[in-house]
Amino acid sequence: MPTFAYSARTKDGQTVQAELTASGRREALRALSSRGLTPINLNEQSLVAVAPKTPAARSGSRAVAAAGTPAAATGAVKLRRKHQLEFLESLHDLTSGGLSAGEAVRMLAARVKDPAMRELSGGLWERISEGSTLSGAMRAYPQVFSENTVNLVQAGEATGNLNEVFIRINAYLTEQRELQRTVAASLAYPVFLALVAGGVVLFFLFFLLPRLEGLFKSLKGEMPTSTKLLIGLSNFALHWGWLVIIVVVFGALAAWRWRCTDEGRKTSDGWLVRLPVFGPFFVARTVLAFTQNLSVLLENGITTADALRMTEKQVGNRVHRAAFTEATDHVLEGEALSKALARTGCFPDLVLDQLAVGETNGNLVPGLRKVANGFQRMLSTQLKLFTSVIGSAVLLAVFAFVGFIAYAIVQAVFSMSAAIKM
Repeated sequence: MPTFAYSARTKDGQTVQAELTASGRREALRALSSRGLTPINLNEQSLVAVAPKTPAARSGSRAVAAAGTPAAATGAVKLRRKHQLEFLESLHDLTSGGLSAGEAVRMLAARVKDPAMRELSGGLWERISEGSTLSGAMRAYPQVFSENTVNLVQAGEATGNLNEVFIRINAYLTEQRELQRTVAASLAYPVFLALVAGGVVLFFLFFLLPRLEGLFKSLKGEMPTSTKLLIGLSNFALHWGWLVIIVVVFGALAAWRWRCTDEGRKTSDGWLVRLPVFGPFFVARTVLAFTQNLSVLLENGITTADALRMTEKQVGNRVHRAAFTEATDHVLEGEALSKALARTGCFPDLVLDQLAVGETNGNLVPGLRKVANGFQRMLSTQLKLFTSVIGSAVLLAVFAFVGFIAYAIVQAVFSMSAAIKM
């Protein structure tokens, strides 16, 4: 009989990893259930994941590789993190109508038209039909479902509040999506201005100035200093611009490769935090991510220890992550959350006082949500300020350069005209 490697959660919340022998995956899941274990991951050791050549017999489903990863789609469908919210919204629509989670997934696999959603729903239903839980099936798609989402679904399955969990997850993911859209929309205008400004500058340097230079030389007069400087800049761009571009691209690639290293990421994240204007923005993003994730996890029954450990992994800035990891260690040692978070240096005193009051009254989750809402408003305000400042700076730079070009040309025309009259 095949051997299965599994990780499961005990009734007291501890995670265990071991192996068992069973005739099949369904029997292995039954054996774990009889032992009082909630399966997290179950992989058959003797099999290797191979993509099927034909669609699965079940309606709308795709075969799933035995090693625990979803099989490759027959087409060029790529499953991404953006499909997480779309799937969970569709799943909630069906479960709120009275269907079980398994039946909802089966219906999505049979009815949905989008290729990516059909691939995802079919793969999930294939695993569920073999006896896996919804959270276990979702864990096989890490490129779609985050660790937090899977853990929340698992907690909902254990408590019987799966539909409420879907509501809270969807609300959280919707907030994250709206924040990303706000950032993209706020940066669109400055980027457009920069592209237009770059086009104007390149037009003057590469097309207009070389023709004016020939005209000025034909007049055989002494060109003013500003005109000489402008023409010299144009000639440098024409002859050495390619070298500057190569150096800039090479430097950017080298900086990116260095940032991809652990030491480079930690060092550059430290620089970002200390920036005079953008530093507070990155701090606010960290606080927003931490408070939103922690409130959602605690609200859905995740223990404080597990919630803190999962939340600290969602902090992108390595300097902040190290600070929050240290704060989590202090909380697990018995220190109050508000006092531990004060060590990170990311929270204002007023926010820490709000969390302390929430801890005292037993209303920590509402306090975290209030902090998250406050920092979300702060981020929106800062984004509007940044975009206005960047847009104004770009316009000012363009106007200054165009004004300098106009001044140099007009001054050269007057100087040449005076030389001809003499």
